[in-house]
Amino acid sequence: MQAKGKVYLVGAGPGDVGLLTLRGKDCLAEADAVVYDRLINPELLHFTREDCEKIYVGKAPGRHALSQEEINNLLVRLAREGKKVVRLKGGDPFLFGRGGEEALTLREAGIPFEIVPGVTSAVAVPAYAGIPVTHRGVASTVAIVTGNEDPGKEGTRINWRELARSADTLVFLMGVGNLSHIVGQLLLHGRPPSTPCALIRWGSRAEQETLVGTLVDIEAKAQAASFRNPAVIVVGEVVRLREKLAWWDNKPLAGRRIVVTRPWPRGKGMAQRLSELGAEVVQFPAIKIRPPVDLETFDRMVKEASRFDWIVFTSVNGVEWFWRRLKAQGLDVRSLAGVKIAAIGPATAEALAERGILADYQPAEYIAEAVASGLKPYVKGKRVLLPRADIARPVLAEELRQSGAEVVEVAAYKTEKADGDADRLREWLSNGKIDAVTFTSASTVRSLLEVLGGDAAELLKDTVVACIGPVTGKAAREAGLKVAVEAREYTEEGLIQALLEYFAKTSKRARE
Repeated sequence: MQAKGKVYLVGAGPGDVGLLTLRGKDCLAEADAVVYDRLINPELLHFTREDCEKIYVGKAPGRHALSQEEINNLLVRLAREGKKVVRLKGGDPFLFGRGGEEALTLREAGIPFEIVPGVTSAVAVPAYAGIPVTHRGVASTVAIVTGNEDPGKEGTRINWRELARSADTLVFLMGVGNLSHIVGQLLLHGRPPSTPCALIRWGSRAEQETLVGTLVDIEAKAQAASFRNPAVIVVGEVVRLREKLAWWDNKPLAGRRIVVTRPWPRGKGMAQRLSELGAEVVQFPAIKIRPPVDLETFDRMVKEASRFDWIVFTSVNGVEWFWRRLKAQGLDVRSLAGVKIAAIGPATAEALAERGILADYQPAEYIAEAVASGLKPYVKGKRVLLPRADIARPVLAEELRQSGAEVVEVAAYKTEKADGDADRLREWLSNGKIDAVTFTSASTVRSLLEVLGGDAAELLKDTVVACIGPVTGKAAREAGLKVAVEAREYTEEGLIQALLEYFAKTSKRARE
């Protein structure tokens, strides 16, 4: 008999990927199946294994992928199949998340479960708007209230009379649809009309927007701004602190959603840097890096590397795969004694330095043409090894040969089209939810356009296309894209700086 699995009820936080707990991240990394809700950030699914089953059970007003009973039964079934299951829920599973109902169902079915609390939107979303829910001398008590209780039902569980007069700060979750009723009840039961009120939509996400008023005018302001859920309502004097404490809005890339197409996990550093600057990052690796087709030939070249005068590395991937095969054959850096090493740019040079190699040559301009030009005086009559991508441009090898070098090219790794969630990216591009798409190589350009399909150029026409340098920019233009940003320094940081300069001159787009 197959052993029962286990279910982890994990809080995903309000939306910002960085607000997922370490325990939650560990659970996702180990999961055989993830059952997730509508309001979670899809980027969290990158923490799962490639073979993890991902099941969407989101609930939108009037549209439920599965009923709550069906979700409960799904969790039981998956666990009985012996799987480790993560039930990924927005915010905290035990705060209006129906986590208790799911846990009781698991208990009754004899399924082991664990609760992994999450950062609740009731506190985090106001914080992202610069509003503390408690503050010394202003608010010592806070009440968290459901905002979507049907105002027409009999026997409400909300004691409006006590609520209006008791807690200093009131936080209503998902209450914009009932804003008129909420405001009316608070005024009816004694809350002063001048009480400050804030509505915060899509808190901690790129679409975050905050609307501030008082109980007497917030409803009219919300109607004028077409303000809708998902949103948090904050009522109380703490709202006034936003004028001094707003911080998220002041980040240079706040409100921007930027796609990183660099292959995983190479794109993590760029994604983290963009996030620190306020952007919401969509990691959509356009390519995957795989072992070369002819691994035997590559291994032979690695083993015979000491017979070459120069080894020229043109990417971090080339360095990583060379060292993998070096180690696989029981060799280390000592086997390269006497061989001179060239790196195309600082990132590649850093990857070499991490392995104990200081590059003998690095050009001032980080492109193949500059490498060839700089090495020209040193390679005549010399043997040069180029461990590169299988689809690398031929220009470097050709120019080195013209300089009198004996050049041996070998595929160190294979570049393949990635298989990300193209439908989601297409939808977001169509709806204007992407501010910029970054490209760090010609192969990421070609692969992304192939993934998006024949109308890719049309989908990207209103999105900022940002390229790491002229070679990548040329590939984008030849594919019919309008390049708005091209880095002056051909590095990740150079590309990020170019984006900062561009967006400093443009206003944020309104989003639905």
